[in-house]
Amino acid sequence: MPGVTAEAVEYFWHEAPVPGGLEVTQVYGFLLCPRTARVLIQDDDGKFNLPGGTPEPFDADLTDTLVREAFEESQVVVSDAVYLGYQEVNRPHREPYAQVRMVGLIGSFKERRPDPDGGRTYRRLMTPLAAAPGVLGWGEPAVAQAKAAALTAEQRWDLQVASPEPSGYVD
Repeated sequence: MPGVTAEAVEYFWHEAPVPGGLEVTQVYGFLLCPRTARVLIQDDDGKFNLPGGTPEPFDADLTDTLVREAFEESQVVVSDAVYLGYQEVNRPHREPYAQVRMVGLIGSFKERRPDPDGGRTYRRLMTPLAAAPGVLGWGEPAVAQAKAAALTAEQRWDLQVASPEPSGYVD
C-alpha cells in the first residue's frame, strides 16, 4: 500500500530474570525428548512455533503456563522445566514487553487432538535442537536461546543434544 512502511521490531535476548514492570506476553519452551534428544516444534500447516502461550491469571507461575499450553497445543506432558531467560521485544508505538523462554523434558506424548483455543491440531515435528532456530525462522535471538537450552539440558539432565536422532514427526 502506498504510504505504509514496515516499522522495525527489535528483539534482545537476556539470560536473566524478567525485570519488574516488564509485561510477560508469552512463555514458550524448548521441549526435549529424553530418549531421542530432539526438540518439539509445532507444525501448523507449514508455520512453525515452539509450544507455549499467554500466561493466564490462574497459572501459578511461568512453568504452569508452559505445562498447560504444551498439553493443550501438542498433547505432551512436561516432566521438568527450567527458566532460560527472556526476549525483550521493542515495537514502535508500544511499551517493551517480554517473551519468556524455558527448556523442559517431555514426559510422554498423548494422542493428538485439537487445541481448545482455536481448534487447530498441530503436527509434532521433532528436530535436533541446533536445527530449531532455522526451522522457526527467528534469527540470531533463537540461536542464543537454543544454545542456552542445550547447555541447560546437558548440565541438568545429562542429555546429549549434539547427537540426536534425525528429524521426524511424532503424530
